[in-house]
Amino acid sequence: MTWSGGVFGSTGTCVLAPNAGPMTLEGTNTWVLRDPHSSRSVVVDPGPSTASHLDAIDAAAGDVAVVLLTHHHADHSEAAREYAERHGCGVRALDPAHRLGSEGLGEGDVVVVGGLEVHVVATPGHTADSLSFVVPQDRAVLTGDTVLGRGTTVVAHPDGQLGAYLSSLQRLHALCGEQGITTVWPGHGPVIDDALGALETYLAHREQRLAQVREALRGLHAAAREGGSFPHDTLPRAIVEVVYADVDPVLWGAAELSVRAQLAYLTSS
Repeated sequence: MTWSGGVFGSTGTCVLAPNAGPMTLEGTNTWVLRDPHSSRSVVVDPGPSTASHLDAIDAAAGDVAVVLLTHHHADHSEAAREYAERHGCGVRALDPAHRLGSEGLGEGDVVVVGGLEVHVVATPGHTADSLSFVVPQDRAVLTGDTVLGRGTTVVAHPDGQLGAYLSSLQRLHALCGEQGITTVWPGHGPVIDDALGALETYLAHREQRLAQVREALRGLHAAAREGGSFPHDTLPRAIVEVVYADVDPVLWGAAELSVRAQLAYLTSS
């Protein structure tokens, strides 16, 4: 399907940034959240510093009360300070380096603007500072890069940690079940209408990849025992070439970050 953003539920508008690429899919999803009875909005992940994109956010957002960040990666955060200064508001983020103003953002916080409530959930793993935002009014969760609308995300080792990421997926799954959250509003790619199913798919995929990495390690060790050399210095890339052989090589650099996270996880578990 072709993804171009749009209006979702009673509170959400996705403004698609013009930064399409192998890692960003059609581009970064900037989310504008606003109660239908209010003129004030929340902007999540303003994305790249592109004038046309910031103007498009303005057209959807009107009076901006605050900017929130799901995490620090530049395709989500680059324009945050610039955009907040345009509106005379703050930027709230878990990482102090990306805040504007005195207010941070973390687990258990509730951001209230007009009749809108945004509940903050700590979901580390993709990065250490990754957050997700629950919008009870629409039974939706904004996941940043923790869950994408298409494909799977990179656990960006060493900042990202696979153990934390798996715990975050499990936590989101439990939260969706407990609170009746049905929809994922992701940081890239289309909206997902089956939140529980998507999270179950993500968890199963991670377990499958771990099994493949274990099998690749066994094969490399067996080859070494038979007189070959064990690729200590280039082990992550050697595993990528086995496990991700069906993936476009342009993505192997990102895959190697995930393999490094998988190896760290297997070593510590």
